[in-house]
Amino acid sequence: MSNVSGELSEVTIRSIQHYMYCPHRWGLMEIEESWAENIFVTKANLIHERVHDPDKNYTARGKKNFTSVQVYNDLDPYRLFGVIDCLELVPDVKGVPVPGENGTYRLRIVEYKPTQLKGQEYREDDAMQVFAQKLCVDYVFGGECEGIIYYADVKKRIHLPLCEQFTEYDEKLKKLLSEMRDYREKGKVPPIREKQKCSGCSMKDLCMPTIKPIKSLHDEIKKIKRITL
Repeated sequence: MSNVSGELSEVTIRSIQHYMYCPHRWGLMEIEESWAENIFVTKANLIHERVHDPDKNYTARGKKNFTSVQVYNDLDPYRLFGVIDCLELVPDVKGVPVPGENGTYRLRIVEYKPTQLKGQEYREDDAMQVFAQKLCVDYVFGGECEGIIYYADVKKRIHLPLCEQFTEYDEKLKKLLSEMRDYREKGKVPPIREKQKCSGCSMKDLCMPTIKPIKSLHDEIKKIKRITL
């Protein structure tokens, strides 16, 4: 999808994770602009609010930590932008200079997530989100930054193999971006995938509205009469 000037349209980093989690859900949010919240979304928002506070930049164990860092990548076919939960600066003579800071640093992205899936070290959609962030950080600051996911429920950091599997992630991301732009250009919401797990989705009622089974027609009529009186 191109804008008026003929350039590829920009994509928010977070929308990539939404698309991978469920293309149909992404379409409802991105194309039909629907949104709903449940306990899972609320919990994630609380964690991010705690992190996304520019006044809480701090130094700990020799590392400088900057929260709510805005980044972007203007190169085709990426054209990405978004906000990083936390960017860690680790002093390193082989690192890169950072505007406003003395010395050189090794950069490390830390993305905060509420829960880790059982039996999985990390979710692939979470890893792809961090990879897209890495492309933006590398573009803005130079160098090769690392990527980490912190799962709040187990209080554990997971180092992601983004540099080691760069080509694999890069090819997959380009394919995802192409699909997302194609759907946006057509104004079409992707269909629901087979075997899509929807039980914990905040948009289940909007996506697949259901009518609650009526156990007693007589009782339901009495309820309606009480409401209308």
